[in-house]
Amino acid sequence: MARKVGVYTRISRDDEGEALGVARQQRDCERLADLRSWQVVKAYEDNDVSAFKRNVVRDEFELMLKDLRAGLIDGIVAYDLDRLARQPRDLERLIEIFDERPRLEFATVTNDINLGTPDGRTMARIMVAFANKSSHDASRRIKRKHLELAQQGKDSGGPAPYGWQREDRTKVDSKAAEAIREAQREILAGVRIGTIRTRWQEQGLGNPRAGTKRMAHHHVEHILTNPRLVGYRTYHGEILHGDDGRPIMGDWEPINTLEEWEAVCAAIAERKQKRPGKSLARKYLLSGIARCGLCKTKIRGQINQQWKPGSKATKFSYQCSVVNGGCGKVGRTGEPVDTLIAQLVLEEQRARASATTLQGEQRWPRETELEQVTQDIAQLIEAERSKQITVATLLQLLPAKERLRDELKLERARFYKEQKQAEAKNNAAELSIEEFFALPVERQQEIVLHSLSAVIIHPAGRGRRKFDPSLIEPVWH
Repeated sequence: MARKVGVYTRISRDDEGEALGVARQQRDCERLADLRSWQVVKAYEDNDVSAFKRNVVRDEFELMLKDLRAGLIDGIVAYDLDRLARQPRDLERLIEIFDERPRLEFATVTNDINLGTPDGRTMARIMVAFANKSSHDASRRIKRKHLELAQQGKDSGGPAPYGWQREDRTKVDSKAAEAIREAQREILAGVRIGTIRTRWQEQGLGNPRAGTKRMAHHHVEHILTNPRLVGYRTYHGEILHGDDGRPIMGDWEPINTLEEWEAVCAAIAERKQKRPGKSLARKYLLSGIARCGLCKTKIRGQINQQWKPGSKATKFSYQCSVVNGGCGKVGRTGEPVDTLIAQLVLEEQRARASATTLQGEQRWPRETELEQVTQDIAQLIEAERSKQITVATLLQLLPAKERLRDELKLERARFYKEQKQAEAKNNAAELSIEEFFALPVERQQEIVLHSLSAVIIHPAGRGRRKFDPSLIEPVWH
């Protein structure tokens, strides 16, 4: 009976996506199998898949190994040994199976190596080692080329990041850019990234990966804090700096100003430090704000399980809970309390806005000092390069300058964060009550907390059914 073999084909890059390379390999392998009187029963194809990158899983290669070990095929035909393996560990896995089944067949179109013999395995190991070195050399050259492009501020190619046009990576996509800016304003106003992610998913924003049902949190965070937004060129995730110590600027249109971008980055970093592993999610406007009028314990919102769409029953209520250490004696329907507080807060903020003159955007007062420190660092580096000072002298003077530069940059980021946050919160004075409740609940809470430190809910007494606003006491700042 003819030996049943599998044909394995692979190509690392298929830019056109037409699989012409693997098709040519398969034809040549099938021709070789016919010459050996072997029957090809399955073709294993890894198109546009690297065999060199360690984090890449070749699905068809793994399936071929399983079929070999299970005895479903009696051998392999490949175009070349480097199509099968460019990492020694992959070759050793294949050799291990040939150890277990000594009568397995093996052939390649370009050379004649028998993995069933010690000499053949030794030759295969040498060839894969050279193929591995060739891939390392190519990878090193490619990385050096990408670094050179990055140092020149040029784009590295590939799919356009979200915010720029797919046809031209240097031009801003106005719709996507506005979505990014709006999301950044929401971050500064207290909205969670998770809330933005959910809305983007529903609206088809953010370029989610094909087939994903839920956009990743880190994906949205990266979009909103990407240094590319201000034109900074990065390499392996780090901002590149030139010989003068300044960030290298890319040759594309920016979306943010430096002040806007630093403010968002600082707000997100600060939020992570304050609440490590703790969710900012809130379901009700006065969660963490309302307090019991008797025991002063924080009151929690509770959904009414009996509520149904269209019913006249309240959807939720605020209850002083014994479970949370309260007295359990105070409760109030949620909707009228929320509406009352929202109206009071918006009226107070409108009155404050009309009584005060808004100051224009202020510049950080230590900008000149930061500029001078950056110049000092560049001059020190240049002095060492031109042999005016020694390396030892440079390393004595440089750390203090670098620490001061980093401290000033952090101070600048905090300054603009507070400025942008104040702008985002002051915009609430222009909202209607309908627009207020259309905002994410985190944003609603930030607006309330801008005016109030707490809301005290006093007991209504027995038999009272009608909502009495006088029993809701706002505690103003």
